[in-house]
Amino acid sequence: MAIADDLKKTLTDPTPLYFAAGTADLAVQQAKKVPGLIEQLRAEAPARFDAVVNTDPKVVQGKAKEAQEAVTAKVAEVFGAIDPKKLGETAQDLALRGVGVAAEYAVRAKETYDKVAEHGEQAVRAWRGEISDDIVDLADVVEPDPKPEPAQESPTEGEAKASAAEDASAEEKPAARKTTARKSTAKKAAATAGGEA
Repeated sequence: MAIADDLKKTLTDPTPLYFAAGTADLAVQQAKKVPGLIEQLRAEAPARFDAVVNTDPKVVQGKAKEAQEAVTAKVAEVFGAIDPKKLGETAQDLALRGVGVAAEYAVRAKETYDKVAEHGEQAVRAWRGEISDDIVDLADVVEPDPKPEPAQESPTEGEAKASAAEDASAEEKPAARKTTARKSTAKKAAATAGGEA
């Protein structure tokens, strides 16, 4: 039974969908920055090309030789400092550090995942809010609220209770139908408006 509960929880958890929506929203935000970066690169490109073209090859070779000598000296220093007795201890220490670092990265990844999922949930709510506001506005334009009925004479107390119970049950069903009618009317109006444009 626990497996079924875990499976049900996994399949009904909206967090992965929110994560996907958050990722898409963040990608759109970053894509909006691309034109500015392209313009910046276009402005800087000539100066960078000139710097590369005007660089003396002898200077580059000298720096490469210095870097090679520094790396060779560092490698010799490391191999010279290796003590076979401490090598096992060092390997174990490094392995434990690696596990600690991996655990830290896992925690950071989970935090980032949760932040992006939260951003996605907010984005979905914003998208839904914008869409539902448009539908409500369209429904009001297509079918305005009905006018209130005129007041009737007050019946006796016993009749009023029975009438109120009947009215309550009768009003629930037409209200549901009316909402459905509004949604379908709003969809038809949106389709008609889209076809005319």
